[in-house]
Parts: sequence; structure tokens; C-alpha cells
Amino acid sequence: MNQGETQLKRPSELTAAEREAWQAFVAADPLLGSPYFAPEFAECCEEARADTRVVIHRRKGAIKAFLPLQTGRLGIARPIGGPLGDVHGVITEPGYGLAPTALISQAGISLFEFKSALAAQSGFSANARVRDGSWQVDTSEGFAAWRANRREIVPKVIKNLDMRRRRLERFEAGYTVRLADPRPEAFATLLEWKSAQYRRTGVFDAFRVGWTQKLLAAVLKRQSPRFSGVLSTLTVDNRLAAVHLGMVSDRMAHFWFPAYHADFSRISPGLLMLEEFIRMAADLGLASVELGPGDYGFKQELASYQTGLASGFLAPSPICNRIHRSVDGWVERLERLPVPSARWPGKALRRIDEMAGFYAL
Repeated sequence: MNQGETQLKRPSELTAAEREAWQAFVAADPLLGSPYFAPEFAECCEEARADTRVVIHRRKGAIKAFLPLQTGRLGIARPIGGPLGDVHGVITEPGYGLAPTALISQAGISLFEFKSALAAQSGFSANARVRDGSWQVDTSEGFAAWRANRREIVPKVIKNLDMRRRRLERFEAGYTVRLADPRPEAFATLLEWKSAQYRRTGVFDAFRVGWTQKLLAAVLKRQSPRFSGVLSTLTVDNRLAAVHLGMVSDRMAHFWFPAYHADFSRISPGLLMLEEFIRMAADLGLASVELGPGDYGFKQELASYQTGLASGFLAPSPICNRIHRSVDGWVERLERLPVPSARWPGKALRRIDEMAGFYAL
């Protein structure tokens, strides 16, 4: 294990040299192309949450690694962005081997609940309780090449997209796509529609928690060559039909929060917005569009490949480690029992963990 000095800082406290090192490490690693790994995203998180920190590791005075995270109020650290983060990991100098357990231990963190960490980073994969993948749309060869590939593999999906676009073109007043829509009312509508969707589907409304709206607003304000928030809209017959808020780095776009009006569901405005977002990414020369994890049909059908992810926990403290593993083992044994009620404790614990993430506990 590499020994060295470790500091815990707010993103806004980073020196120019630390920011330059962070950006250099990201630029040198293809796995760190997501906007989530940009220092600007950590700064946006700090605007929204007071518990945003960056673990900085040095060896013999040289900066070697960063791990941005949320420390929480009860001493349980979680990934940067909390439940709104789709991917995270350690940002290191190329070739520098450092286990994330060592980082959090040196930073004085007793427990780190990681979710959707890069599985390619062995420190996370070795401690994974769940494995998943982030769906990626390959735009490296351009929009037409991606579409041709999907037409060959899932012809029915592309045929349906074409049919929906023809329906879109039949509207009397036409339609307008704004890839960068600065109107405050468009952002407000996104939050309203997304909250309604969460309530309708029985999912916890992420925007009931104040910091989540602040994070999206902070992301939208950021406009730089390395990181930008993007609000896009689709207007049909002079009515707002769909809104999407995403992020863009200098290598990858992230499809994040889409929402649409139910009156236009027949044309699948969310899918049409995604296709336009993919076109934008290709036109910008970006390598891919990140759709994040999840077994959604549209992700499986439109994505080209997956980036491996891992979820679990790191507990440098032997006592925390034993307690956590004991609870996990108990839940796993229960869920193997052939009775429906055996799944309730696991569901309850996962719900509690989700709430703790949202409420920064």
C-alpha cells in the first residue's frame, strides 16, 4: 500500500496546482471521461451541499490521487452527488496504485458506502456486493454511424423512432428543438414534470430535497470547455413537449434528467430528445453519450456497450466492517427464503439507505 499524506478539502479550497493535477489525471484516463469526474461537478455539488469534500493524496509532496465525496452528518461517506450520481471513482495519476480503502482510512472516514463506482478500479470491484453497468452510446464515428449500427442490430427500434419523427412532422404548427435553452421557465417545468413522474410511479421525489434542485441549477450555470450543463427542449404546436437537463465534458455527454408532457406521449418525445442529444454529442466530436445504469429498455436498445460498475462498502474500521458484513449476510440469507415477506427487511434497509443519501445523513 502506498503511504503518504492525505488531506480533506472543500472543492473551492483546491489550489491551482491541485486543480491542474486533477484535470491532468482525468485527461490521461479514458475511463474518467464522464462529466461526473470533472472538478467543476464537485464545485457544483459544494454549492448545493455543505458536506462536499475532496480527499487529496500526496506522496513525497507530489499529488497522486483525488476522491470527491459527500461526508454526511453521521460519519457515513457516500459518492459525490449522492443519489444523483451515476458513476464515480478514484482520480489518480496514471499507473499509481492506491486502494480507495487506504484513501478513506487516511482521511479519517470510518465507512464509505459506494454505489456505481468504476469496476475497473480493483479496490471497488474487490469489495462489490452488486455489479452493474453504465450504458454508453458510441458517437466516436459520428451520428450516422451510430444509427446505422443500431439499425443493423435493433432494426425495429430505429424504425419506430423514424415513425415517431414522421408523426412529429405532421403537427400543424411544426416543432422546434432547442439544444441549449436558457429560459428559466423551461427549467422550472422540468422540475415540475419530473416530480409529478416520481409521484405517479411511486418513486421517491428527488426534488423534495432542497439540495437536489440547487445542484441542477449550479450545473446549468457552469459553461466551460471541460464541463457544461445543457438544458434542451422540444416544442410541438407551440407547446413545450419535452425537456432534458444533461451534462457535457470535453469527451462525453451525460443524459441525465428527461421529462415530457403526457399529451405528447404518442410521439415518445423523451426518446426524440435523446436522439437529438446523441446527434449533438456526435456533432461536438464527443466519444460517447453516457446513459447511466438501469435495466431500461431504451438504454439497452440504443446503447452500444456498458462500462462496468460496482456497489458495496469500504470500512477501514474492523468493527464497522464486521457489523456491516453481518447485516448484509443476514439480509442475503433472509432473501433466499421462499416466502415473500423475507424480502421486506432488505427492501426496508435499501430504502433507509436511499433516504440517508438524499437527506445527507
